Amino acid sequence: MELIQIRKIVTQVEEERHEFGPPAATPLIRGTVACVMKNPYAGRYVEDILPMMEALKPVGLEMAQRLVAAMGKAPKEIEGYGKGSIVGPDGELEHGALWHVPGGWSMREVLGDSKAIVPSAKKVGTLGTAIDIPVHHVNAAYVRSHFTAIEVRVADAPRAGEIVYILAMTSGPRVNARVGGLKASEIKGEDGQR
Repeated sequence: MELIQIRKIVTQVEEERHEFGPPAATPLIRGTVACVMKNPYAGRYVEDILPMMEALKPVGLEMAQRLVAAMGKAPKEIEGYGKGSIVGPDGELEHGALWHVPGGWSMREVLGDSKAIVPSAKKVGTLGTAIDIPVHHVNAAYVRSHFTAIEVRVADAPRAGEIVYILAMTSGPRVNARVGGLKASEIKGEDGQR
């Protein structure tokens, strides 16, 4: 059985310049890439689904590279990340969980020395289902200025027998972030949290 059969890849990038208060000195770039593919385990229970996790690594790597390029940033300029998946109606949530390792690994591989765990969301849905991908700082999960989410939806996915795997990245903090807490400039970089 061929595990990876991609139907399409959707990349979206936005540039935030203003958020009520003063305009951002540097616009915030937020981007997502969604890969719509066949779910080889749809419609039945399969005990050993781990081969798919390994097979997804090159897909994740291509997606992470594609997203950084689309955002027009160098890898070291990416400050926030997250991942997620939407499983079609004849799949199970565990099929979306297969993205945990390849999704996180691929971004760390492309971005370099990222320390923080990659936040994640997953759900079962159908055509046009939206999901909020949680995002936080790539090196310290406690940096409040980078807490956000990016909504992702693919109008014609997931169809029955499909999964949508998603990566999200940002180039910095929320525009006009001002709720205190650990600052990016104060990161120690020892544990991925602070």
